[in-house]
Amino acid sequence: MKKRAQLYSGCLLIARPYLHDQNFERTVIFICEHNAEGSFGLILNQITPFMLNDALGTDFYSDMPLRIGGPVGRNSIHFLHRLGHQISDSVEVLPNLFWSGNFEDVKVLLKIGSIKPQDMQFFVGYSGWSPDQLQQEYDKDAWVIAEAHASLILDTLPDAMWREVLKEMGGEYKVMANTPLDPRMN
Repeated sequence: MKKRAQLYSGCLLIARPYLHDQNFERTVIFICEHNAEGSFGLILNQITPFMLNDALGTDFYSDMPLRIGGPVGRNSIHFLHRLGHQISDSVEVLPNLFWSGNFEDVKVLLKIGSIKPQDMQFFVGYSGWSPDQLQQEYDKDAWVIAEAHASLILDTLPDAMWREVLKEMGGEYKVMANTPLDPRMN
């Protein structure tokens, strides 16, 4: 019997190379909240071709790219940031990494130019799991769990993130980082 996963708010889920789900293939997901009611996370390494101003219908935020947070709630915007002290109602998930907060505060800071792209990431939609669903997926070997830190999340290029996280973990994961998309090409 496989032991229970050490899932927790603030961990990373890394899709195993053979997870062939179009929503989650080679993704790195930051778990913002994990409790008895389920799990909520944001995919860190899927970029959309759109900017925040496209979603909000304004021209103030042209340099803020939108990422795909997941397949659920594609009509919602979520964000991770380093600005907890400047955005009320932010939730500190890791040291120097905050989730959510008062979006009116965010809009004011964006309008006055106080937010740099490296301080905040915006996501359309989210990834969600019902109670015990994520544990069941882990038991089926869909995910690797890793520790997260703010600089990894906010400073790593999305295209490199999956490989970088696995390489940082070392050992068998460093080998996994080099697995081709199609194992027949190995």
